[in-house]
Amino acid sequence: MVRYLAIPLVLLALLIAASGVAAVTHGWVLPTNRKAVHRPRLYGWGQLTVALALCCHTLVGLVITELGTRQWGTLTGSALLLTGLMVMMVSQRQLGRRQGNGSLSD
Repeated sequence: MVRYLAIPLVLLALLIAASGVAAVTHGWVLPTNRKAVHRPRLYGWGQLTVALALCCHTLVGLVITELGTRQWGTLTGSALLLTGLMVMMVSQRQLGRRQGNGSLSD
């Protein structure tokens, strides 16, 4: 991986990690996500996992040249990314779970 791809990835990972730390420590979520997020601390852990996955992908792309190790590193980063996304999905609200037509009369 060339450096002009690695630097934006690391900066993006740092921004996601900062948002994750804010969510875990203070329960603060970005204003665009506040409505959808039901459990902000769990959402923050998901963000930290995604940031770790991006750093893992960047590290594997820049440093490791051996093919077998690079494949395992990419697989590990992908598993971390999917885990983080699933944790973030679990922490969001379930919309549209009403039963009936929503009127007051039965």
